[in-house]
Amino acid sequence: MGCKLQMNLLEKLRYGSWAWMVALAIQQIDPVIAADSPDATMGMATESAWPMYRGNPSLNGVSPAKIGPKLKEVWQFEAEHSIKSSAAIVDERVFIGSDDGFIYALNLKNGKQIWKYETLGNVESSPLVLGDYVYVGSGDGFVYKLATKDGSLAWKYETEDQVLGAPNWIMSPDGKEPWILAGSYDFKLHCIKASDGSKVWDYETGNYINGTPAVSNGQTVFGGCDALLHVIQLSDGKKVKEIEAGAYIAGSVAMAGSKVYVGHYESEFLCFDLEKGELAWKYRDRSFPYYSSPAIAGDRVLTGCRDRQLHCLNRDTGEKIWTFPTRGKVDSSPVVVGDEVIFGSQDGRLYRARISDGKEIQSIDLGQPLTGSPAVINDWVVIGSEDGNVYGFQSVAD
Repeated sequence: MGCKLQMNLLEKLRYGSWAWMVALAIQQIDPVIAADSPDATMGMATESAWPMYRGNPSLNGVSPAKIGPKLKEVWQFEAEHSIKSSAAIVDERVFIGSDDGFIYALNLKNGKQIWKYETLGNVESSPLVLGDYVYVGSGDGFVYKLATKDGSLAWKYETEDQVLGAPNWIMSPDGKEPWILAGSYDFKLHCIKASDGSKVWDYETGNYINGTPAVSNGQTVFGGCDALLHVIQLSDGKKVKEIEAGAYIAGSVAMAGSKVYVGHYESEFLCFDLEKGELAWKYRDRSFPYYSSPAIAGDRVLTGCRDRQLHCLNRDTGEKIWTFPTRGKVDSSPVVVGDEVIFGSQDGRLYRARISDGKEIQSIDLGQPLTGSPAVINDWVVIGSEDGNVYGFQSVAD
């Protein structure tokens, strides 16, 4: 979205076998982060928590939750404007932003508002919940730290332009506190002390940073509107390497070991090998851009595309395994749950499909475009819509 604006300006100037695969994908979270964390589950997806965008710092889009055979809508919450933010769910509270400038905390069971906090810009950023605080960016250029209990402000950190991507986190090298990572349209990736909101370091790129930085193996990796894949050392913010992507990257990457997966605006989906510092493979189907962030499920990678399809590829080769057609662009980022994938489409439907063969499990017509991504915990799926509503779905007996 933002990258497209900048580009225009520049131009004008089977289930059982899948259980272990999903478990393996979950284990691909950086072991250093998990070991250093004061709480090994803090900031990581569990069966009862979805604390951040894509579920964990490596952004692999995998939930260890279980969903029943059928989802039913049990509540709606109406914000004052469209919702592109993806929800976080912790301690039976839903945290989500809206283009109305508010960050909302809702009761998971009934969708009732617990509190809201007003920023001075649209909140496309997805919240990150760590301990008793939620961190989120805003179009006003600030990253906010709010108390999960009542929404009171702990601090706000100023960048020089809007922050649309979700924050990520790492532990400081001494293991004493989390650091918050956030990309901004000021061309910089910012590393911020969670305790007091002071800057640890920043890293400047050549253009907007629209997505969320992924974290693994002591490094953070992200793409930007400068058409580069940036690999940064987390301890000091120094550049490890840059890799040409060929076009600007609007979404977020997913990491698994030394491999990084991401799509870009010029209709290609790519796999990079960080150890070799080069492109491992590329996939091209039709001439439509990728804004969706991928999910990793065992030997497969799944991503939405503006060709109105969800694509399932072999993770090692990039070979197409199947595609799932919808009636609208798929900017929503898929979430893997067991042997299924859940995602939204701009045709207004929430879809569930089997990863093994791409067959539809269920679709729910909400009537308005879904560009945000689902948040998934045991028996619950929460997603926002461009009609300004947040929807809560619960598993029911078939």
